[in-house]
Amino acid sequence: MTTRPATSAPAGRAALAELSRPARLRPGARVAIVAPSGPVPEDQLAQGLDILRGWDLDPVVMPHVLDRHGEFGYLAGGDAARARDLTEAWCDPSVAAVMCARGGYGAQRMVDLVDWAAMRTATAAYGRPKPFVGYSDITVLHEAFAVRMGVATLHGPMAGSPVFLKDGPTQDSLRATLFTPETVRTLGLPTARTLVPGRAHGVTLGGCVSLLAADLGTPYGRPSARGGILVIEDIGEEAYRLDRILTQLLRSGLLDGVAGIALGSWVDCGPYEERIRPVLLDRLGPLGVPVVEELGFGHSATALTVPLGVPAVLDADAGTLTLDAPALV
Repeated sequence: MTTRPATSAPAGRAALAELSRPARLRPGARVAIVAPSGPVPEDQLAQGLDILRGWDLDPVVMPHVLDRHGEFGYLAGGDAARARDLTEAWCDPSVAAVMCARGGYGAQRMVDLVDWAAMRTATAAYGRPKPFVGYSDITVLHEAFAVRMGVATLHGPMAGSPVFLKDGPTQDSLRATLFTPETVRTLGLPTARTLVPGRAHGVTLGGCVSLLAADLGTPYGRPSARGGILVIEDIGEEAYRLDRILTQLLRSGLLDGVAGIALGSWVDCGPYEERIRPVLLDRLGPLGVPVVEELGFGHSATALTVPLGVPAVLDADAGTLTLDAPALV
């Protein structure tokens, strides 16, 4: 077994910096719903909107959310239209937050069509970024917000996702993060346990690990997780494919100098104890950093909201990730 040594990153590569934290929400805030990836069933979206209204929020559905691409049914409308929805939602001064409708596939196709310059200008005018919420394929956009905007985001449930519609703790985690973030500084479900012991401090980053691997080598792909707390999960990746993905991250140097790793769910990736856990230990254990497994985020029955771009302490022995400060200000 071989891995790239954790000390082999290019000299002078800086550790991850804390990103600009968004403003918390107030009752009555408008939340724009966007669909950057796959199409969302209208009935599921309606249920999600009702939940948000029950939180005293005012959800507004962007024009192309319920579109379906004419040729590729796995896309929620055309690439340019999906990018325009995100740009306009972010730049609208009446919108306090942007929430994705679902994941699926398609964010890679539209991410370079988003008007990031206009969004940076709008953020400067507001004086504080807006919360951006999503997970799964939305990992591509989490990385883009971090690299192109310097903005912290929320790896959390989406308005039309089944876990948001059905699971109370998932809803509670997101609601508290949006309105009273100081009450959810320590994250971790009772399922969390130690894969590699230890304690580490760093800025959080990550998401769906296959999307992180797909971002490597792209013009705006993050070159390093040095000094960071990497949070990763995935769905539907068999053991050998997960091995390939993690090996690619190791060979690329992305994991050189990573401070610690938090693992979420691995739904439909194979029997966890027999096949997935050994791969995770084989690929990540030699890094010599703390690793906690089954923390409770991602494609799981309960999906905690995990802030990305904020400093935190990972305690693999206690099975917790504790933020230095609230995710939103």
